[in-house]
Amino acid sequence: MLTIYGVYRSRASRTIWLAYEIGLPFRHVPVIQAYRLSDPDAPGAPLHTRSPEFLRINPNGHVPSVDDDGLVLHESLAINLYLAKKYGGALGPANLAEDGRMTMWSLWAATEVEPHALQVLTHRAAKPPAERDPAIARAAVEALRAPFAVLDRELAATGGFLVGGRFTVADLNVAEVVRYALPAPELFEAAPAVRAWLQACHARPAYKRMMEEREREPA
Repeated sequence: MLTIYGVYRSRASRTIWLAYEIGLPFRHVPVIQAYRLSDPDAPGAPLHTRSPEFLRINPNGHVPSVDDDGLVLHESLAINLYLAKKYGGALGPANLAEDGRMTMWSLWAATEVEPHALQVLTHRAAKPPAERDPAIARAAVEALRAPFAVLDRELAATGGFLVGGRFTVADLNVAEVVRYALPAPELFEAAPAVRAWLQACHARPAYKRMMEEREREPA
């Protein structure tokens, strides 16, 4: 059975959403990020990303990781691409060209969008108001305008999905990165196809199930 290491309030949410989409059973091992603990070394601290037992799974000290019948993988977007190919049916690639495009869009999200989207999330929502830097948030929004325009044109041209005219792991991976930019509504107002696509992704029952579980987890 697949084992997923990581709490819902982490990038493990991406892999859990995918597992729910394809009905893939899994064992969940909650591993919290060490930075969220006041004293990770305290006796009785929960399993975290710097715990020796987790570092034996992932020496990088990040979540998620998975163990699929002895194959241990890290990096959420790569994990999802693998699982979609092995178990995902229509969520995975139908041919080599689709495989290439799914990989392309996943890496595009990681390089073109995620660094800036995380700054938007951090400085418009995640940090306490007194610790936010509006200048950093503004710069991140400006940096995202061009990639949002690229994504908007692609979605408008392809009928609302990134690969093969259907919802695939490419949509899931990219949506989970674009979600970080939601505290910048001006980006979505300028990219209506992106806004409609993300709303459709978030309306999926598997996404809602994942988010319900995430909301039940301690913040």
